Amino acid sequence: MAQPTWGQTQNLRSQEVQRLLQQAIMLTQQQEHQQAIQILEQALTIARELKDQKREATALLGLGFNYDRLGEKQKALDFYNQALLLRRTVGDKAGVATTLNNIGKVYDDLGEKQKALDFYNQALPLRRTVGGSHRCCHHTQ
Repeated sequence: MAQPTWGQTQNLRSQEVQRLLQQAIMLTQQQEHQQAIQILEQALTIARELKDQKREATALLGLGFNYDRLGEKQKALDFYNQALLLRRTVGDKAGVATTLNNIGKVYDDLGEKQKALDFYNQALPLRRTVGGSHRCCHHTQ
């Protein structure tokens, strides 16, 4: 059998990262946060190898979301901030808005109401721009 070409290998890896992200979403929805984190870490590694910033940001957002659900707020903020930087880099306004909302929610949970409000207020005009009408805390966007 012939060896796969570089392009075919890249495509297979891209499909693998997408499959891992879908699996992580399902685990997150089932509240299997530790398992979701393990899968997201694998997805993150592959996305970084592929230099796929959009999927890297999705994995980071998912990690933040799952750590938030486990009560590990500082870890959640670390991942959310990394995701925010990447979402801005790739020009994903909807993703930026979601990430800002998620960061706001963490600060809200920590009792830092003014900081939370600052992030919610940054997200609001972006939500209007992209047609979002609700405050969402999903990592799937």
